[in-house]
Amino acid sequence: MSADVMDNEPFGPVALMRPFKTLDEAIEQANRLPFGLAAYAFTENARQANLVADALDTGMVGLNSFVISMPDAPFGGVKESGFGSEGGPEGLDSYYVTKAVHQY
Repeated sequence: MSADVMDNEPFGPVALMRPFKTLDEAIEQANRLPFGLAAYAFTENARQANLVADALDTGMVGLNSFVISMPDAPFGGVKESGFGSEGGPEGLDSYYVTKAVHQY
């Protein structure tokens, strides 16, 4: 069974849930789409939380929290959900001009 909202990037207050048998299956399903703005995971296991955060292909991850946007933190997505970040020190990167100078 499939719902359209499970295959598109929804913008709005939508809570999507899907059962899974293994952590690998959950990560595979979360990363299968070409979108990657934000993801949320809830667990009592700190090691598992770190594994999930590292494995998710998203710009932002909320672990045991829905709060992912802070003034001092970068905000942005990956894949078709955006390129780069705004806010926080990382938001200044697009204003930098990097120059490599090599002298012998």
